[in-house]
Amino acid sequence: MKQFLDKDFLLSTETAKTLYHEYAAKMPIIDYHCHVSPKEIFEDKHFDNISQVWLSGDHYKWRIMRSNGVDEYYITGGASDREKFQKFAEALPKTIGNPMYHWCHLELKNYFGYEGILNGETAEEVWKLTEEKLHSKDMGVRGLIEKSSVAFIGTTDDPIDSLEWHEKIAADNSFKTIVAPSFRPDKALNIDKAGWKEYIEQLSAVSGTEITGISTLKDALRSRMEYFSERGCKASDHGLDHMIFALADDNRLDEIIVKGLSGKAVSAEETAMLKTALLIFCAKEYVRLGWVMQIHYNCLRNPNTTMLKKIGPDTGFDCIGPENGSMALASLLDVLNSENSLPRTILYSLDAGDNAFLDTLIGSFQGTDIPGKLQHGSAWWFNDNKQGMRDQLTSLANLSMLGNFIGMLTDSRSFLSYTRHEYFRRILCGLVGEWVENGEYPDDMATLGKIIEDISYNNAARYFRLEEKQ
Repeated sequence: MKQFLDKDFLLSTETAKTLYHEYAAKMPIIDYHCHVSPKEIFEDKHFDNISQVWLSGDHYKWRIMRSNGVDEYYITGGASDREKFQKFAEALPKTIGNPMYHWCHLELKNYFGYEGILNGETAEEVWKLTEEKLHSKDMGVRGLIEKSSVAFIGTTDDPIDSLEWHEKIAADNSFKTIVAPSFRPDKALNIDKAGWKEYIEQLSAVSGTEITGISTLKDALRSRMEYFSERGCKASDHGLDHMIFALADDNRLDEIIVKGLSGKAVSAEETAMLKTALLIFCAKEYVRLGWVMQIHYNCLRNPNTTMLKKIGPDTGFDCIGPENGSMALASLLDVLNSENSLPRTILYSLDAGDNAFLDTLIGSFQGTDIPGKLQHGSAWWFNDNKQGMRDQLTSLANLSMLGNFIGMLTDSRSFLSYTRHEYFRRILCGLVGEWVENGEYPDDMATLGKIIEDISYNNAARYFRLEEKQ
């Protein structure tokens, strides 16, 4: 029987062990999509205890606690940090088969040197150990990033953000990790959601453009894109509940915007028209600026309306969406491609049933300017578990070209989540090792090692056109 979480964790063949230890493990990390705070990076925030760095804002852990019948008071309520940690520690042993069990123990081992098992009985021991370690000078946010060998971080930022913390980080030559903003214009597109009118007023003020119709809305967004580009932006990100595609002329779009600005409700068709127009516009601008476009879709937001009313959105109650959106996505890419306006694009569906569709779709629009111009993004959110990653990697290999894949991201708010890159790399090496030892690929370690290094780091560095911080 193998020991839990030993050095060969998830590496079942000799080839896998060699690929991981000699190639994957040494590569730096490019975390090109996440939700960490640039302010906390600049200020080198130190956390008082493990709850602050682990449980604050972590929907994965909140869902586990809820699944164990924990009262919301100990999750998002007023309980003390120690009480919240105890409840989580008591729930964790039941998560057999869940990546959270692996992630938590990898984080405890890698950052705190804890070799034991976290449960209700060991919670006090872990609390004291991590509290002591977190008060060390090198265990602030910057220390955690440096310990993890993170070369690049792409945060997620609203168009109206000042990006002041990115400017300060860029000017600090003592910190070598590149931290770049990513342009996330969802609020400008979501005319069907509460607060759109007020947001447009904020966008008008920040951009210096009075938004009255489609032309001025585009001008305002273009202005903010230029602002982001001047501050090192490499990518955009669009979070769509489901894919849409509905074309409309500018007169119709003006009518829809005026309707939204007047506070009137817009229809689903009108919403689709505006979102489609803005997606096409944004994509063209991304090509001009040399940015990567990311599209996340198929998420059903807030199905639990009782908890939505009680504690608000983005609190861990979303789930996989029911709508496929295949034709809409294909139509969007086709329009952009026909106008020579398709940027480097990464596609993520929350529904793992879309794997084969995405892997064949990207093959329909690959370009000659860059290998792997279109990417099927890494297994996302509810799919970033062992089986989900293996399924995504296998489908990508079967139907596209795994050797050009740009690899893993954290999509996290936690500075301890970089172990997810290790988890991914172990799964990748385990899978490739199986293929080699089954006789499905030659035992050519030079070629295999290059493939693993490329997927771990080099492909993303090339794809995002990264340069070292001076």
